[in-house]
Amino acid sequence: MLITAEDFEAIASGQVDTAFRRWVKPTVKVGDTLTTAAGILAVEAVDVVGLNAVEQEDLERAGFSARDELNAMLGKRDGSLYRIRLRYVGENPRVVRSESETLSDAEFAEIAEKLARMDGGNPWTHRALELIEQGPGAPAEELAQTMGMDKTRFKNSVRRLKALGLTESLVIGYALSPRGGAFLARTRSAA
Repeated sequence: MLITAEDFEAIASGQVDTAFRRWVKPTVKVGDTLTTAAGILAVEAVDVVGLNAVEQEDLERAGFSARDELNAMLGKRDGSLYRIRLRYVGENPRVVRSESETLSDAEFAEIAEKLARMDGGNPWTHRALELIEQGPGAPAEELAQTMGMDKTRFKNSVRRLKALGLTESLVIGYALSPRGGAFLARTRSAA
C-alpha cells in the first residue's frame, strides 16, 4: 500500500487516520505495519465498504471534505472499495540508526560480525561499501559489473547493507549513510 509523503505527515500528526483504496484483492491486513523512510504506520482495520456507505465522518478522517474528492482520488480503478484505519507508530529505527555518525565499540563489533557472516566465503561487503562511497549515485548495473555480480544479486545484497543502516537508496544508485561512513572510517583507522 503506497502512502504519499503528504498523507504520511497527516497521519503522523493525527489529522488523518483513514485511507481508502480500490483493490481487486487487499494489499494489507490488520496487524501489518507499513515501514517508510518517514516512519512506521500500523494497519488497525481493513473493511470493504460500499461507496454510498462512506459517511461524512469517514471522509473527514481520510482528509476529504466531500465525496467527489474521494471519487476523484479513486478514479476508474477496478475492485472493491476498502477503508483502511492507520495509526502512526513512530520513526523508522533503521533510518534513525543510519543517521548516526558515531559508533560505539559494541556497534562497530556487531556490524563487523554481521558483515563477516554476510561475506561467507566470498568477501564482498567492504568492497561494495567502498564502491558506493567512491561513486554515490552510480547505477546499480555499473556497480554490479565492477563487483562481478549480476544486477539483481547486487541490488539484493545492497538491501542487506541498507538493513544494517550502512547505505541509502537514491533515485539512481546508492550512497553511504552517515553510519556507513563512520563504519568505513573506523575500519580504515583500525587497519
